[in-house]
This record gives sequence, structure tokens and C-alpha cells, in this order.
Amino acid sequence: MTRNVSITLQNTEDARPIIEAIEADNPAAVVVQYPAMVKIDVPDRIVVKRDSVTERLGRDFDLQEIHLSLISLNGYIDEDDDEFVLSWR
Repeated sequence: MTRNVSITLQNTEDARPIIEAIEADNPAAVVVQYPAMVKIDVPDRIVVKRDSVTERLGRDFDLQEIHLSLISLNGYIDEDDDEFVLSWR
């Protein structure tokens, strides 16, 4: 049985490139926008790729910057310099 993992980010200019990168790199993502936040659910695994966010920002992106826009997470975190991954494994 597949369980969804989720990430909820503030709905701000700073978070939009992160949200766009998540949508691009996770085709099964279900994105729900609220006035102050954006909740993204994905079956099994969400990957946030540093290169994808960097491309959308037009500058280098340190994955630790995601914490500035982060509201909540649902899943286990595995992160390194290149990827921030949420999953149930």
C-alpha cells in the first residue's frame, strides 16, 4: 500500500521556485494552494533537487534554504547537498 508523503511551504515569492521544482521533478504531485501556504502530496516519495531549484531561481540554491519557507513535513527526511527527500522508507 502506497502512502502519501507531503511538504507544506509558505506561499511566498521565495518558495515559488521550490514549489515549481517539486512539481517538475515529481509528476505525481498533487499541489493545493491556499492563501498563505502550498501543500504538496506525492505517493511514496518527494524529491527536491538543488539543481532544479537553482535553475528556477537563477542563482545557487543551498538546500538548507528550504527551511526558511517550510511549514510542515509528513515522512522521513533524507538530505544531502544535492537532494532533500521525503519518504516512508
